[in-house]
Amino acid sequence: MMRVNRLVKLIVIVLCCSLLLSFCFWSQCNQPQHINNVDQRPDTGGNVNYQARFHNRDTNSLKNTKELSVSTDLKYHEIDCVINGEYRIKCRRESSDVFVPFSFVQKYFEIYGKISTEDGFEKLAWEHSYSTVHRPREHYSPGGVFMSFEFYNVEERDRVRCISGMEGVPLSTQWTPAGHYYPIQISQFGLSHLSKYLTQGEPEVLVLEDGEDDHLENWILPDKRYKLQLLKDATLGTTVVEFTTSDSLKYPGISIPADEKDDFVLCADLRFASNGSITVTIETPNLQLFHIHYVLSSKLISLDGHDIYYGLGERRGQWMHITRTVSVDFDKGLALKFNKVKRTKMKLKVSRITDVSVRGHGWLDNLTLSTTAHLDNFYNAANWLVYHQNDRGGWPIMVQRSLIPGVLELPPGWYSAMAQGQAMSLLVRAYLRTQNTKYLQAAVDALKLFEIDSTQGGVLTKFANRYDWYEEYPTTPSSFVLNGFIYSLLGLYDLKEVTDGEDSKMASKLYSNGMQTLKIMLLMFDTGSGTFYDLRHITLGIAPNRARWDYHTTHINQLLQLSVIDDDPLFKNTAQRWMDYMKGKRSKHN
Repeated sequence: MMRVNRLVKLIVIVLCCSLLLSFCFWSQCNQPQHINNVDQRPDTGGNVNYQARFHNRDTNSLKNTKELSVSTDLKYHEIDCVINGEYRIKCRRESSDVFVPFSFVQKYFEIYGKISTEDGFEKLAWEHSYSTVHRPREHYSPGGVFMSFEFYNVEERDRVRCISGMEGVPLSTQWTPAGHYYPIQISQFGLSHLSKYLTQGEPEVLVLEDGEDDHLENWILPDKRYKLQLLKDATLGTTVVEFTTSDSLKYPGISIPADEKDDFVLCADLRFASNGSITVTIETPNLQLFHIHYVLSSKLISLDGHDIYYGLGERRGQWMHITRTVSVDFDKGLALKFNKVKRTKMKLKVSRITDVSVRGHGWLDNLTLSTTAHLDNFYNAANWLVYHQNDRGGWPIMVQRSLIPGVLELPPGWYSAMAQGQAMSLLVRAYLRTQNTKYLQAAVDALKLFEIDSTQGGVLTKFANRYDWYEEYPTTPSSFVLNGFIYSLLGLYDLKEVTDGEDSKMASKLYSNGMQTLKIMLLMFDTGSGTFYDLRHITLGIAPNRARWDYHTTHINQLLQLSVIDDDPLFKNTAQRWMDYMKGKRSKHN
């Protein structure tokens, strides 16, 4: 009997252990696992740990999110995904579906996406392109808005070192950190400001001093040695303010309070008899004070602690009109020392202009702060083009350009059809607004280089020794950059529409030849899922140069604009197909 009891106890113990082991094994199999990369593709950013946190079944509400432990509702399990026999990553299988980590898909297929929250629910916004198409207006006018340039902010680009105090136009760091005056960038600067003016209208203006009142009580004079008076200026024919102070920036100038939190564009007419300056004092969100000094110097820009300096040139004794976007000048000055991330963390931006002060002996008129000064910037760009055009009718680009090192290179002094075309578009608009023929003559003179072969220093090349093409980069062999060619055609169109006689005939001929070429060659830039930036794969027999998305949308914007000018369905149909590519669609295969 004792032996039977012992045997029963032994059997019970064995059964209990078996049940316990089975339960533990079953729990482990159903427990969600952390997924670690195996043989992650090198360019996916390294190891990625995917958290084993999931929303409850049948809900995407963050309020109901719980960390699940053992749950029989979860039907997925991990599997290896082998990508083209080259990469192995951890994926999840649920029934017949396999879920691949989006971080891998994003980089492998060059798509874009991010998780956001809306009304307490998470969502993944997945896009194939990061750029935007802007529909053109129903009518195009050579004197109106240029394409979608009202959305351009040229001076805020990282490759713009600053807006020159001497020229009033951007100084580019494209292809050289020293900076150079790039006619394409300058034209875009002017076209964007005119387009903004035409779409936004007149700015709000705060007049600090215009010399029209018979009192100067708003000005603060540090002591009796500082003098301020109103007098009639024979040159301007208006009443101006004469000031006399020390030239030195070590001493306070004569100042006028502003306390302005919205209008950050400074405009003034100035003439200095001595080595004077005008200073704007600004306050940041963390209550730091900085001083931006505009001085009679040829030094472009410098930073010394909380003092930023811009050179206005050696222009003593002459009237000058200055227009400065203080917030941009402040940001470009700080960029000499701090990167953008650090400036953001330190909250270094303009929150308020506290005052404006002058130093030296000089005269002042029309001192204002405004929301914008688009027309001033537009005319600064147009005047720069007039004053710096050479006898060949061009604006030489004085830096080396290397499309492919050792193969497609341009030494300093090259010309660009895109620069010529965009300059024409700007100069035509300046002429139509002012009726000043100096702008129209400069635009006409810009035609000269379109008749000179690129091997002879012009911008003309031929495709298949037959079709005229105007080169953005006149390399040998030719590169055939699409967006630059179309910009040159728009410039030719603008010019032919406002000229007459031989000038109109020449512009019309060049435009017609170029449009014929474009219609024949346009589809050569279609990849079936995007566009090519140029045709180097044809002229050099190398790998093609795909257009990144912002250039792809530029191509679309240009075709949509051309479809307003020319009713050939090629432009509208091609633009629509290229827009479909931005949503992941592809052309059919055989």
